[in-house]
Amino acid sequence: MSQTEFYTLLEFFKALGNENRLKIIGILAGRECSVEELAELCNLREPTVSHHLSKLKGIGLVEMRVVGNDHLHRLNTQVLTSMNKDIFTSEKMASLVDDLDYTAWERKVLRTFMDGDKIVAIPSGYKKRLVLYKWLINNFDFDRKYTEKEVNEIISQYHNDYATFRRDFVDLGLMERENGIYWRIEWQMPELR
Repeated sequence: MSQTEFYTLLEFFKALGNENRLKIIGILAGRECSVEELAELCNLREPTVSHHLSKLKGIGLVEMRVVGNDHLHRLNTQVLTSMNKDIFTSEKMASLVDDLDYTAWERKVLRTFMDGDKIVAIPSGYKKRLVLYKWLINNFDFDRKYTEKEVNEIISQYHNDYATFRRDFVDLGLMERENGIYWRIEWQMPELR
C-alpha cells in the first residue's frame, strides 16, 4: 500500500470514528439534507453538524450542492465505490502489516513447549500443536521413505511419545503411510478448528 493510500485510509477511519458522523452518513445515505435538518435529526447544534460535515467533506465522503438559498448535503457513494475497489482489497489491507514478524509467535510457542531440542509437553491447543508438529516434521526429508522404526527413532530423540506424533503426522497430512512405510509430503496448513 502506498503512503498516499495509507494516509487516505487513516483519514477515512478517523473521520468515521465518531458516532455523530456515522449517523450523519446514515441519514445522507437515504436522502439529501441541509445542516438545519441534520441538526434536528441528530439532536445536535448546527455549528457541530457543520464541523462534522467539514470532516466528511475533507475525505470526499459528503458533497454539497446549492439549490436556491439551500445548501444540501449528500453522500458521495462514488468515493465509497472507489475506495472499495482501490484500497479495501484483501491484498492492500494485508500490506498494512508487511513488516510484521509472523514467526515471533511460533518461536514463543517452541520456547514454551521445548527445552533445547527436547519437547517437554504437547500443547492442548490445536494451533500450538501445529507449530510443534511443523517444527518436528522438518527432521524428515521429502525424498526419503522411512520404516515405522526409523520414524519412531527420529521422533524419540525429541519426545518419548513417538506413537502420538507419528499418528498425528499422518492425520494432519504431514506424512503418508502405506504398509508400514512413511514419507513426508508437501503440507498445506489445515483449517483451524
